[in-house]
Amino acid sequence: MIWKVISSVIVYLLAVNVVFAQQDISFDDYLDSLKDKAIAAGISSNTIDEHFSKIKVFKRATVKGSETSLNLESYIPKNVPEITVVTARAMLKEQQDAIVAIGDRYGVQPRFLVALWGLTSEFGEQQGNFPILSVTASNAYSGNREQFYIDEFIAALRIIESNEVQYEQLIGSSTGAMGHLQLMPSQYLAFSKDGNGDGNKDIWNNQYDAFATAASMLQASGWRNDETWGRQVSSIEALTVEDTGIDNAKTFNEWQALGVRRYNGNDLPKRDDMQVALLMPDGEKGRQYLVYNNFKLLQKWSNSEHFLLTVTYLSERIKNPPIN
Repeated sequence: MIWKVISSVIVYLLAVNVVFAQQDISFDDYLDSLKDKAIAAGISSNTIDEHFSKIKVFKRATVKGSETSLNLESYIPKNVPEITVVTARAMLKEQQDAIVAIGDRYGVQPRFLVALWGLTSEFGEQQGNFPILSVTASNAYSGNREQFYIDEFIAALRIIESNEVQYEQLIGSSTGAMGHLQLMPSQYLAFSKDGNGDGNKDIWNNQYDAFATAASMLQASGWRNDETWGRQVSSIEALTVEDTGIDNAKTFNEWQALGVRRYNGNDLPKRDDMQVALLMPDGEKGRQYLVYNNFKLLQKWSNSEHFLLTVTYLSERIKNPPIN
């Protein structure tokens, strides 16, 4: 499963008083600087006094043999075996009324929510059990995406200060992602919703709250439920990697002129009203995809094209054949 792939790359083991090799200061000193940033951000002294003593450093361990080296021909079937497809379709059928209602409310097709659910947390079974304050502080301390994790650390403190979630409940993966759909603290803070009307916004124990929160985030970002994510294509002329990329968007007509065709060889739609990008994650001899704005919005979960194309693949398997 995708969650296991992500977790196998970076694993955080609880350890006290570990100094990361690239750091010139101890974790305790770094935590003091985070305390100053928290105060400057408006976090109360009561919250700081109560919770900073609980924060411990996590030592980073890199596991050899990253599966991201696989190409899509092997990556997709490895991470979406048939049992995942069957489970995803069964989950949607079993909970269809509630999930469809959330999809209608926020304008997000349910199949994408269920696909994300399956591939981020194995339908809620693999959410992670790491204390988020310690994870975000340690990731910031490591120096990798430091400002990103400082911001997530402050967001986690704001969640605790809101009294909606207690410190002990604020848990997640080694990357700081939380709940059924693996949302970051800042995403929860900005978009958390009560998905089933029980008065709570519990993305850890209630998948409907997680669906509503994720759908709310996608809606606010510009998701369109009258569009899909994209399509697999082929090309009749040689294209280079330089022609591709999520930020190198063109119209269908422009791609048609460059030799891009539907996967079956037919012409692309004759329209100039959409900007779409060409992806070739495995290089010039690998699969090719035209992706739309909805696909770009899925980057809120990951920038890995392999992961995102696996999510969209599962969404298509959920859609077809139709679930009765």
